[in-house]
Amino acid sequence: MVYLGLFLVASAVAVAARRWRLPYTVALVLAGVALGSTRVLAPPHLTKELLFTIFLPGLVFEAAFHMDARRFWQNKLAIVGLAAPGMVVASYLTAALLVPAVARLSLATGFRFSHGLVLAALLAATDPISVVGLFKTLGAPRRLALLVEGESLLNDGTAVVVFALVLEAATGRRLSMAEASLEFLRVVGLGAAVGGAVGYLASKAIQRIDDPLIEITLTTLAAYGSFSLAERGHASGVIATMTAGMLCGSFGAPTGMSPSTRVAVESFWEYVAFALNSVVFLLLGFEVRVPALLASWRPILVAFLAVTLGRAVVVWAVSLLLSRSAERIPPRWVPVLTWGGLRGGLSMVLALALPRSLPHRDLLVTMTFGVVTLSILVQGLTMGPLLRRLGLVRGRSERALYDRARIEHRAALAASRALDDLERDGRVHGEALASLRARCQQQLQACDERLRALHLDHEELRAEEELAATRQLLLAQKGAVLEAQRSGAVGPDAAEDLLRELNGRLVDLEDRHRDE
Repeated sequence: MVYLGLFLVASAVAVAARRWRLPYTVALVLAGVALGSTRVLAPPHLTKELLFTIFLPGLVFEAAFHMDARRFWQNKLAIVGLAAPGMVVASYLTAALLVPAVARLSLATGFRFSHGLVLAALLAATDPISVVGLFKTLGAPRRLALLVEGESLLNDGTAVVVFALVLEAATGRRLSMAEASLEFLRVVGLGAAVGGAVGYLASKAIQRIDDPLIEITLTTLAAYGSFSLAERGHASGVIATMTAGMLCGSFGAPTGMSPSTRVAVESFWEYVAFALNSVVFLLLGFEVRVPALLASWRPILVAFLAVTLGRAVVVWAVSLLLSRSAERIPPRWVPVLTWGGLRGGLSMVLALALPRSLPHRDLLVTMTFGVVTLSILVQGLTMGPLLRRLGLVRGRSERALYDRARIEHRAALAASRALDDLERDGRVHGEALASLRARCQQQLQACDERLRALHLDHEELRAEEELAATRQLLLAQKGAVLEAQRSGAVGPDAAEDLLRELNGRLVDLEDRHRDE
């Protein structure tokens, strides 16, 4: 019953967020905070077991399944640089900035570098869900979205490994740099090997089967099976699931899935991601205790600034190192990559899993919760204005002109159709009919001219409209075929052949859209 309530809230929040143009994840967290304060629902706590058993494998697999492996490889230096060595350097810089600030402001006594490093490792994992969704809505460069999403995908796995190593060092086990590096490579490498094996086996099975339900089941087994096997072998479950997802999406799906099956599998995983994200961000909001965060605003603000500055240095350094390579990062993207490193549920769950015996545990948990909340709300809400200020997306006024022209065009068409009905019913004729007809034609012509001008000035608007219209036409054809099949007007074999052809055209359309 509790989960039904959560899905009901998530659906209402989705409608409200679309109406008020809020990032969906930000709206979910705010709704969770409000419901947590009123105690209307009593949801389960977002524990490490719940996140690692249910949420993380599904979310990681869905993102990896839809990730274009070819484009990921084309940007491998930038993505790996930010997600692996960059993340480690950012953690050390964050701790180096944080510890002196905590001592100078007398926020805690005995707060050592190891404690700052634990907090930095907690906050190392980025969560780009709201940012990438905003990129798609506003039409930001696709390579920029790929860098943000690809970094986060790889970052989740490496951040968990680094956090485990840092926590061991903070709780007594001393590891040399060489030992820590070898352990890191072992955990990540073994995770990639497990994921590669599971993903390859699932892909080969998919090639030999043509049944949407079975192939959906195989991808589900690949997602959760790779994670579970890797964790049991003391490897990185996130890296394993990421590898399995990329293999299934970039090898298994194109070579082994029929168009109809591919449409079904992709639709299934899109819904899974929507459902899991909805619940996890609501649960994040439930975990936030506003009075406790307000009482600790100074350490939270210090931690937020330290994390942001550490990331800014790393993003700038990586962009400088790649400035003469094929993977050059444009200077205007550097602020976006810095500000787009939102923190999310993984950080909060890892904070709750800190051992009770760890010194300053309560302060570390409070600072983590505060930074995550501040990150989601502040960075999530200001990303749109930042993209517009840097000229990376269309301005709201240009989009408003386009939407206004489309609405007026629809209204003029509706008026013209209504006039046809009035003429057919004999309620208007003669000079009145001619005058009204001429007025409707003038309105339609003016709207057409405005739309053509916008298409000439903004080529992406024309491409966006053409893509949406083509998809709608294909879906309309599918609907007609399905109706004919249900009514018995055509035989099942002919209908299935045509449906496979239409699904293939839909898949090709989406593939071309991703490649643009």
